[in-house]
Amino acid sequence: MSFSTELKEELVNLKMWDNQSNLSQDEQITRLTLREEFIKSGFINNPAKDYHLEISCKTEKKAKEIIKMLEQFEIYAKITNKAKGKIIYLKDGEDISKFLALIGANNAVLRFEEARVEKSARNSINRIVNCETANLSKTVEAAKTQIENIKFLKRHKKFENLPDNLKEIANLRLENPDASYEELSGMLKSKIGKSGVYHRLNKINKIVEEIKVGK
Repeated sequence: MSFSTELKEELVNLKMWDNQSNLSQDEQITRLTLREEFIKSGFINNPAKDYHLEISCKTEKKAKEIIKMLEQFEIYAKITNKAKGKIIYLKDGEDISKFLALIGANNAVLRFEEARVEKSARNSINRIVNCETANLSKTVEAAKTQIENIKFLKRHKKFENLPDNLKEIANLRLENPDASYEELSGMLKSKIGKSGVYHRLNKINKIVEEIKVGK
């Protein structure tokens, strides 16, 4: 059973009037009207996929009436055309959650919010993985360039002209092509931080660039 179908079943089984509600009489009437409109011609997408709730209206006048009702509760919908009439829709998760709460669909609100939390967690994990993957790619490319430049210096008999601290880091890089800056820093005789390792390897890159430009 779809999320939309389950929601409509929940709404159909609700009492017409909620004596425990904090809403005024006029607001409760608005709630009932919106509930009936959704049961009659509404649809909500599976929130695990996309946030989308809509109500079909035969006329623009009806659509604007519903939008005005929603605005009373700070829920802001938009209108789009369809073959025979108009559709008002919500795509913001917060607005959809507020709408479900407004029409009294408490069970649907819980399921919707659970899906939002899970989706947010998945998105956060994906962002972290993507970031780590991008950083790893940059690290691999940087190490590849460093190794190529060190080998260039050796081929052109320029390596021995390097200061001892640059020769040390260069040899460590050749021996440990996959090592991070932090790992390389721990291999040095005189300990320096990651930034120090980076600056030494970057200095080698610049020396190679100067040699190539001077040719």
